[in-house]
Amino acid sequence: MQRREIIAGIFSATLPLAARGQQAAPVIGFVNFADREGYAEPVAAFLKGLAETGFVEGRNVAIEWRWAKRQQNLLPGMVADLVSRQVVVFAATTTEAAFAAKASATTIPVIFEMAGDPVAFGLVKSLNRPGGNMTGVTQTNIDMDPKKLQLLHELVPGKRRIALLVDPAVASAPDEVKFATEAAQVLGVELLILHASREPELEEAFAKAKQSDAAGLLIGSGTLFTSHTPKLAALAVRHALPAMYKGRAFVSAGGLASYGTDIAEHYRLTGTYAGRILKGEKPADLPVLQASNVKLFINLTTAKALGVIVPPTLIARADEVIE
Repeated sequence: MQRREIIAGIFSATLPLAARGQQAAPVIGFVNFADREGYAEPVAAFLKGLAETGFVEGRNVAIEWRWAKRQQNLLPGMVADLVSRQVVVFAATTTEAAFAAKASATTIPVIFEMAGDPVAFGLVKSLNRPGGNMTGVTQTNIDMDPKKLQLLHELVPGKRRIALLVDPAVASAPDEVKFATEAAQVLGVELLILHASREPELEEAFAKAKQSDAAGLLIGSGTLFTSHTPKLAALAVRHALPAMYKGRAFVSAGGLASYGTDIAEHYRLTGTYAGRILKGEKPADLPVLQASNVKLFINLTTAKALGVIVPPTLIARADEVIE
């Protein structure tokens, strides 16, 4: 009997995770720096990506959801708890969650979704051959800040001052400021840097932009902004401030324009990578995906209300115009 148990144990250890899941569903540890509120679409996309690889929550895979609600100090404990629960793969969505997983989940596969360069941050050795236990999806929104500034400048031509709102707590904030500052110099625009790290500071930032006679506002990256997209759009309308962010949700909520990659698509790709890991692939062999499906959305109703004349050439370049 003992010999048979040993053989059965060896055989079970060599089975792919999906096969072992027939006996006990494998568990994914999902960790995010933000609050689940505002992330309904990305979460649905993550589950869709999992389903595309054959995994459905509650049927053949379990998910332990952890949301830090923007409290950095909670992340290490969340990751450590999930490690103790023997999750088989981490989905570390947001840059902060990726850093926490890097520090504590040293042997468990980690699929990250983040902004910035994971090589420069020391998360992987290279984009094509990550090595180690981490890979994932990286956004290109930071590098697009100069383009977003140019588009906003086209919407408010002749104006000399534009504000940039960043969250200084975000790891990529210095790069956002650097790239936008360089672009502003080329355009001959004065760039006013504003900061917000908490929801109450959003109102203050918009008020400062208006008081400083900024012609428009460029909104940077970060979970604070992603979690409060409708509020950002409402503040822009209230302060009569032409603003540009990333993602259709901002424009749908009344914002003037958005330009960037699709965060829901990032989460879908994260889900597919998690599913591939469950099927036995290794993160070291999966190249880091660089989200590049960039879209421009413009709200003409908001433009009219703000007295902004959208150039026909810009309308022609838009992926969608909301009227």
